Amino acid sequence: MNIDQRIAESETRIFKAVFPNTTNHYDTLFGGTAMHLMDEVAFITATRFSRQVMVTVSSDRIDFKKPIPAGTIIELVGKVVHIGNTSLKVSVEIFIEQMYSDSREKAVSGQFSFVAIDENKNPVKILGDSEIFGN
Repeated sequence: MNIDQRIAESETRIFKAVFPNTTNHYDTLFGGTAMHLMDEVAFITATRFSRQVMVTVSSDRIDFKKPIPAGTIIELVGKVVHIGNTSLKVSVEIFIEQMYSDSREKAVSGQFSFVAIDENKNPVKILGDSEIFGN
């Protein structure tokens, strides 16, 4: 499988309902809950791509463009957007869907960086030489 196929195969989509126990006093999803869900989807995406032990090392700018109201459905989409030697970046977007209409819009986006590690917690290569050079 080539790199583009691995990226496509590792794309992760998770749907959640926004219930009142996950909202703040404005009846919108807690920002921290959104970030938690995004990190989880990013981790799954990174692991599905690499099939190695991955750890989050940073989250880049997270943009909250729209509030996410209680009573909506959210879709989180994770995609690998950069592959380094021992690290990779995953972009995560959250889309809001109204439960009883076709309305859908992007609410949140951000990027998360991961490093592949071995049993001693040392960084290891994500791709083998044959994958890098296409052999």
